[in-house]
Amino acid sequence: MVVLTACEATPTAPPAKPSVATSADDMGGMDALIAAAKGEGRLNAIALPRDWANYGGLIDGFEKKYGIKVSVANPQGSSQDEIDAVRKGGRGRRAPDVIDVADTFARAAARRNLLAPYKVTAYDSIPSSQKDPQARWANNYGGYISIGCNAKRVKICPRTFADLLKPRYKGKVSLDGDPTRSGAAFAGVYAAALANEGSFDDIRPGLDFFAKLKKRGNFNPAESTSAAVESGQTLIGIDWDYVNLAYADQFHGKGVNWQVAIPFDGSFAQYYALAVNKRAPHPAAARLWQEYLFSPEGGNLRLDGYARPVLLDAMEKDGTLDEAAAAKLPTVEGTPQFPTDAQLERAREMVDRGWAKTSG
Repeated sequence: MVVLTACEATPTAPPAKPSVATSADDMGGMDALIAAAKGEGRLNAIALPRDWANYGGLIDGFEKKYGIKVSVANPQGSSQDEIDAVRKGGRGRRAPDVIDVADTFARAAARRNLLAPYKVTAYDSIPSSQKDPQARWANNYGGYISIGCNAKRVKICPRTFADLLKPRYKGKVSLDGDPTRSGAAFAGVYAAALANEGSFDDIRPGLDFFAKLKKRGNFNPAESTSAAVESGQTLIGIDWDYVNLAYADQFHGKGVNWQVAIPFDGSFAQYYALAVNKRAPHPAAARLWQEYLFSPEGGNLRLDGYARPVLLDAMEKDGTLDEAAAAKLPTVEGTPQFPTDAQLERAREMVDRGWAKTSG
């Protein structure tokens, strides 16, 4: 009996299908996940401009490493556009496999049951405040709101929100989209609130600031995109530092001297979240994409695009951090503070109600 008992084996669960796998281990390990993703051969992404947080380098690196073709629908789309595409795409083969959205939009998508739980290998190293406890989304990279300015067309570039109200900037100040749909534009309103006696609990001064900016004729409703910056349609753009810094590199020598300042009067930092569509047409590739973006290789490629990986501290501790790339990040003062979920939700509701009146 002793011998027979010792020989008994605990039954092993069969590998899970990619569509229900909540980790690589569920599928039998990374090799099995990679094989399944290569079998699918494709990844549907959405709203990923190549010059945003080095998505160009990330897409090229993923395709080269795994031989999986990445297609990007609506590259200049907003976070809300991504959520709409997931909701409307159903089980169609062209539906997005993955999304990259401001974390307020990730929370909304999770509440609507649009996202698949998935824990990347590095999940435990992600700070608890930067991930969903049910693993439906996790923040991957972030930065600070900044002010970009074409110094060839603007004699004195602004460095603070207070500067933006000056008469010399008439018709020149743009946001990266509509704050009710764009995470970057929403963050711009939040930063303006902090610069004008607002707080994480009170974003109203941010709306008031843009109402004043519009009343003085300084607000330019044209979206601050790379094309608008290059053409001169956008002369001053409020956007993430990694976006504005990428423009400075991209247009250097092309007639645009794009200078970037992080306003000390409205310092606001935030991360962007990654998630898998619950009905992803390529579920294995979707999960492998998450693994790649949360890997040291993915994190260092983020740094090449001036974005701060959420795992930066963990990478520094384990020796996988590209220190030369990290040294190029702009210096900021103090430790970044982040609004709570409840504060974000209240701010989102106020902006949704108030922006149309603010922008006229």
